[in-house]
Amino acid sequence: MQYLKSKPRFILNKNRNQYFNKIFLINLLLALFLSFTFHAYCQTRDEGYYKEIFMDGGVNLTSRTTLPAADNLGLSMEYIATDNKTIQSSVIISNMHDDNGVLLYPDGEPRYKLLYTNGGSATSHGRSLGEPGRNIVRTFFRNGGSYSGSCAGAFICSLNFTDSEDLKEEYYHIWPGYALKTSQKKIYTGHVIPDNSPLLQYYDFGEDHYVSNVYHNGGCFGYEPKMPEGTEILARYDYPASDLMHNKVSVWAYKDLNDQESGRLVVIGSHPEGITSGERLDLMSAIFQYAIDGNGEIKIKGELNNGEKRIMDLSTGDNNPAYTKIGDKQYHHFTVDIPEGTWKLTVKITGDDNYDLSVYVNRDEFAFNSNALFKDKSEGANKSLIIDDLNAGKYYISVECETTVTSLNHSEYYEYTGNLDVLNGVAYTIQADWAVSTDINQVNINDIVIYPNPFSSIINIRMNNNLPIDEITILDQSGNSVYNQKTGNYSSNIIIDQCSDLPSGSYYLRIRSKDKIYVKKLIKISN
Repeated sequence: MQYLKSKPRFILNKNRNQYFNKIFLINLLLALFLSFTFHAYCQTRDEGYYKEIFMDGGVNLTSRTTLPAADNLGLSMEYIATDNKTIQSSVIISNMHDDNGVLLYPDGEPRYKLLYTNGGSATSHGRSLGEPGRNIVRTFFRNGGSYSGSCAGAFICSLNFTDSEDLKEEYYHIWPGYALKTSQKKIYTGHVIPDNSPLLQYYDFGEDHYVSNVYHNGGCFGYEPKMPEGTEILARYDYPASDLMHNKVSVWAYKDLNDQESGRLVVIGSHPEGITSGERLDLMSAIFQYAIDGNGEIKIKGELNNGEKRIMDLSTGDNNPAYTKIGDKQYHHFTVDIPEGTWKLTVKITGDDNYDLSVYVNRDEFAFNSNALFKDKSEGANKSLIIDDLNAGKYYISVECETTVTSLNHSEYYEYTGNLDVLNGVAYTIQADWAVSTDINQVNINDIVIYPNPFSSIINIRMNNNLPIDEITILDQSGNSVYNQKTGNYSSNIIIDQCSDLPSGSYYLRIRSKDKIYVKKLIKISN
């Protein structure tokens, strides 16, 4: 066993320096492109996941139950740590309460931000999952979940551990490159972090950008001659005792440049994952952070049309994510295009009141609990969010299922209790209604006087410039008419004295005058 106690830096000759400077420059430009693309087309999010990390320590992998980097970053985590294939299948693939496994929501979206795979035997673990389990990992990554792994976790994400064109059946193939064997076991190695590495966004690793004494046991390196587009080199091995391993790619990242809905992969061939302090902990923490920062862009279920009810009641097996039920802590996102002249938007949610569904609305950006301009977080599933005085434009509407399971930590896995039906999704309907003054001009605010407001029983309405009042309607918050009067005498002064029995609350007064409409919010107070 060789142990590197200091931080030696290997010296490259002039030609090799020029070569690697070119490589670094290419990676820097690629990193900038990825960053621009991701931030230009994708809004990152912290909300909308059940938890942040799921750690796979299943069959033929190290059965780790702690992950210091997750603790260091304050990330919530669950895991599987077992050699029991039946337990693994019930957690990862499906069970009697969960048709889609812990990694996926009913619509196939990722339930965690990051899947981390431990070291061990990549081939044996992939074989134990079978094609159904491997497909779940692929779906998780393709739909926006990020991936990380150490040693076997880096092998299994690739196409093969040789550079042949054959795909290794037991692997995930989510990185379309090759992870080759270093053939070095039970040694300690250094990792050189290039000056353009995205890992330096999170930690500086000292002035030398070097991490020493990282345990390595039969791990891999990223094979540069066949690296796919979208791959970034984040670190290289410093191990002069082996020409096969020395200066090879030890940490790499990948995000499909043509699919911003997929997640980001960041893997390492060595084993810093068990270290609780120092630069090795920083290295693993930076790997997790960069992976999570590359979660896939948010998907929109669809555009809501005025007055049309959208039914979200399909199951996983229906393979129609746009109309599938919502999972625990998940968000569904919709849009509406509000035209000019709209004076009120109503968003209605109907569902089973045994579940808590919240609704959020934002203009020009995705709506979450943390940033929504309008929201209804009341208990139950049935609610109506009403917004008045809104401007024309694109609005984002989201539904969140706040109901979730209770998680109990067993030695090998987490057991769920409570309302387990939420795992297969909660059905609901959503409808957006808006009232539009079409092809007519709004009355100037100076053309009309309404008093008192708030009112208790009597409302006085006077039109300036002797404009006639043709019709008066009072609407409740659901848009229902509670009072209507067609004046007939075309008076410009009206007294309404039939409102004393209305419940206290907010109403809308709509006045029609020739070819114009005026809408005013009223407040009814007790007599």
